[in-house]
Formats: sequence, structure tokens, C-alpha cells
Amino acid sequence: MLPPSVRRGDVDDHLSSRIGTGAEITSPDSPSIYKVVGVATEIRAFKRSEAIDYLKVLPYANGLPHWEPAPAAWYGGSAAWPPRQPMTQDQLEAAAEKLMASERFHPQAAFVDGRLVGASAMLSFEITVPGLNQLPMGGVTATGVVATHRRRGLLRGMIQAMFDEALDRGEPVAALSASEGSIYGRFGFSPATVRTRWEIERPEATLREAEQPPGSLELVDAAMAREAWPAVHDIARKDRVGELSARAGQWAGLSDEADGTDDGPLRYLIHRTPEGDIDGIANFRLPWSPRLEDTGTLIVEALQATNNNAYRALWQLLLDFDLTKRIVAAPRPADEPLRWMLHNPRALRVTRQSDNLWVRLLEVPTALESRSYDVAGGITLTIDDDAMCPANTGTWRLDAGPDGATCARTNAQPDLTLDIQALSSLYLGGVSAALLASADRIRPHRPEAVTTLSRLFRVDPEPFNSFAF
Repeated sequence: MLPPSVRRGDVDDHLSSRIGTGAEITSPDSPSIYKVVGVATEIRAFKRSEAIDYLKVLPYANGLPHWEPAPAAWYGGSAAWPPRQPMTQDQLEAAAEKLMASERFHPQAAFVDGRLVGASAMLSFEITVPGLNQLPMGGVTATGVVATHRRRGLLRGMIQAMFDEALDRGEPVAALSASEGSIYGRFGFSPATVRTRWEIERPEATLREAEQPPGSLELVDAAMAREAWPAVHDIARKDRVGELSARAGQWAGLSDEADGTDDGPLRYLIHRTPEGDIDGIANFRLPWSPRLEDTGTLIVEALQATNNNAYRALWQLLLDFDLTKRIVAAPRPADEPLRWMLHNPRALRVTRQSDNLWVRLLEVPTALESRSYDVAGGITLTIDDDAMCPANTGTWRLDAGPDGATCARTNAQPDLTLDIQALSSLYLGGVSAALLASADRIRPHRPEAVTTLSRLFRVDPEPFNSFAF
């Protein structure tokens, strides 16, 4: 952690924080002290003239992998990750203009002797929390440090600056989609939602009998999909804990053209109510493949519906396309309703699973008071030292129920002790308190404390967010 004197700079000076020549940065995860000798290190937001340098630090801009080298649950294809080309100068300039135009984009960069060597940013979102309340959230994205300057505390400095700014903006929660599972725990983030990739063999994919859903299906082009997706998502996200408001321009890149890979072009399927309103949409591919094992596969890349009728109707067609033998979908919730619509529930096989949204509570009392709880109860908990958000450290009394909650400091003896990572995992209601206690992440001080915590925090269905960022 950077010393408090260098965490925050003058806002009028581009939110600058400076570590002077010969500074020593202590890593809390290691007894080592990283000595930056003879250099000036600065953490601040970048200027417009530095935007392209900022982009060049990021792995995706250089065509490098930005996910762990393993089959990913967010990807429906057969590769470990989709190939990407380095961004051209024209693409870099266009991306820079887009970044600078967004009011929801809050970057930080690390400079060593004036050279930009590290990059990160927060996007302002809303997240649906238990009780279906909408809470401001800072989403960490676009993060990288050049290989020659790692292990110097630069990433910690950028994240610290982003935490401080998020609190100033009134965002009591931060989250991210972790590209690597070993990096972000040291900053207090912890997995809170799960995503899966699943497959169905078409001959087994028969639905249980039910009345034909009202409304109609329509295959549409990308222009219609670009118009439909924001409206459908904005309704659906408010009914699912863990879902986020859309990124700016999130569906602007949808196209009817193939992307040059074997994946084939995206196709778009919408569902309309009897009144003609769009209440569901899916993006899917029917890829050509030279590999026999991949032929006849339909890949569902995204599907969202605002009601059960639209959900059922979309899947009914996607499971019965001609000349297909297998349906693959990713990313999907771990508790997909489709399984319970099938005659043979085993026909839906989860083939990959991974953590999805990593959550980090920045302001504990505000976060806990902003969600609701299905059962009434109270618990006193102590949070171990939170070095990056020290106001969270201490003992808190939570009294909660379906109508809301209060969370205040107390001098009472705690019912249990936990770290900020464990509380962050519990926050959306999708992680078991009993499992965390078994892993020694929660230490109860009285009988039934873990049971009380679990009953307060769990939600049904489990939280899920449909896209990464």
C-alpha cells in the first residue's frame, strides 16, 4: 500500500500522486521492500495527449492474451480464447477519442520518469443488489503494467487512487472481471458470482409439454439487434441480483458480417409480445468448422428475456434448428431455468465453470444498508484490517430484514470475525458462509453465528451478471 501522503493528489493537478526519487514501497503481501532508486513515479489520470500511450500498455490493444490460458466459461467456441489482432494506429486513435468522451470512464495511469508504464480505469455502473435495489458501483477495467515495471507497487497505487475517487463519487462497491485469479485478492476483491458454459445434444433437447408461449419470434439483422438489446437488458437487469447497467456503446459493434474466423457471423433472434413489444433477444452463431467434432454446433453467445414466456420461446427455437446436432451456450448462470424445462435434465451438461464478478466493498455500512435481507435478524461482525479502505476496519452491528437494514459501529463483542474479501463474496448472496467458515475465512465466536450470517445474506436465484468488462 502506498503511504497515505501519496495516495491522493491535487484534483486540479490531474489527481496526481507522486513518489519521489528513491522512494521505498512496501508490499503487504511480501516482507520485501521494493526500492525505486533514481526515478520519479507518479499515479494520476492521463491527459488527452497521453491516451494512445495508455492504450498501448493494455494487453488487448497489443493482441496479447488477456485471460488465463484455459478454456473459458465466457466463450462458446472451441479455442482457449478468441484470437485478437493488435490495434492499428487508426483504431488506437478512435479508441482514445471514445475513452475521452465518456463521462463514466475514470482512468488512472502510472508514470516512471515521465513514461506511461501502467494503466487502469473504473467505469461507473449500477449493480442490482438483493432486494432488487440499484446501487452505484465502480467497475475496474483495462488494467496492465508493462513487464519491465511490475512488482513495484504501481498497480496498487492505481487501484488505491481509483478506490478513493469511487468513494468521492458515492460508489460504495467496486467490482471487476478478473483475467487472472491470483492478482486481485490482495486488493480486497473476491469472487461473488459464477458463470458456466454448457452443452446440449440436440436429440436429447426436448422440452416438457407446456402451452405455446404467447407472442412471436423473428430473425432480425444487426441494426434491429443494436436497437433491441439496450431496452431488453435495462428491464431484465433490474430483476436479477448481480446484473449491471450496460456499458456505453455495448452493442454498437454488432454486425451481420463474419469476423474472419471459423466462428461465422452472428445471427439475431427476437421475441415479441402479442402487442408487438420486444421482450427477449438472443445472439447466436452457426459456425462452419473443418474439424469434424465441431460441425453442426449452434453457439448461443447471449440470451436475455424480460419474462418466462419470452425465455421459453427463444430456447424452444434455438434447440431445434435444422442441420444442427449440438447447442453450446456461454456465459450462462449456474442455475439455468432451462434445465428444469427439459424432459431429460441431464441433457444440459455444464462443461466449464468459472468465477465471474469479483466484488470489493469500499464503504461497508453504506453497502450493507443498501441491500435488503429476506429474513429479519442481527449480527455483530469484526472486519480485519482493511489497509486500502481503513474506515471499514472495526466492529459493526448489522440489524436487517426485508424492509431494510442499519449498520453502525459498536463496542460490543463480535459474533464473528472475517476479512473484507469474505464479506465482499457474501454481499450479493451467492456464496456460502458455511464454506467460507470451513476455509477459515470466517471465524465464529459464538454458536450459530455462521448460520445467522448465511440466512441473512443468501438469495434465490443466485446472483449473475451476463457480461464482463
